Amino acid sequence: MSTSLHHRAIEHLGTRIVSGALPAGHVMLAEQLEDELKVSRSVVREAVRVLQSLGLVETIKRVGIRVLPASRWNPFDPLVIRWRLAGEGRGAQLRSLAELRSAVEPVAAELAAANAPEEIRRELLDVSLAMRDAGQAGKTAEFLQLDIRFHSLLLTGSGNEMFANLVGQVAETLTGRTVHGLMPDHPRDTALQWHVDVAQAIAAGDAAGAREASSLIMRETISEMEAGWRDQPRVFIPLQQG
Repeated sequence: MSTSLHHRAIEHLGTRIVSGALPAGHVMLAEQLEDELKVSRSVVREAVRVLQSLGLVETIKRVGIRVLPASRWNPFDPLVIRWRLAGEGRGAQLRSLAELRSAVEPVAAELAAANAPEEIRRELLDVSLAMRDAGQAGKTAEFLQLDIRFHSLLLTGSGNEMFANLVGQVAETLTGRTVHGLMPDHPRDTALQWHVDVAQAIAAGDAAGAREASSLIMRETISEMEAGWRDQPRVFIPLQQG
């Protein structure tokens, strides 16, 4: 029960902060949150600790729990990504994620072709073929899980631990696009084939071919979604003064 209450408190507060319902500078008191959420002080304390780790709030002695501006949030955390995708800033969040992926995934594919262990190469090919079948059959839930697995294998197969740590962000992106109706029921055959092409190039050790096929996937992704973010403002994070 405590785990469920803890999760509910985090989701309730995190969603309201990211949506702007609790704006930057807003101050909350622990006892008020206890009454509002109908939870114990320990649950509030743990929820606030998690939100602090995400950069959403800070606790100020004798003042309370203050909401921080978006420039202080951790944009790479999967929870922050999920909450942003659920709100009005969805387009801007998708743009940031698509641009990040377009910078990283083609390089990850190139590195995987050179460095991935044999078992990852084999699984990547198997998953790409299963993706093609699921996509053509319109099996949305199955396709999503395979899509997440494909891109996770690609990132981890690069042998770059920083790329591998983007797995959670990519999973939230793909899940969010599906949950919010931004993925077609039947992906284009060309896009499905490009995933197979990436896997085949990695299996063959063709670094240039893997990079090019992955670039095609990302260009297609951006082309499909850019209408949804065309009018969304960009976020400029102020530099920390040294």
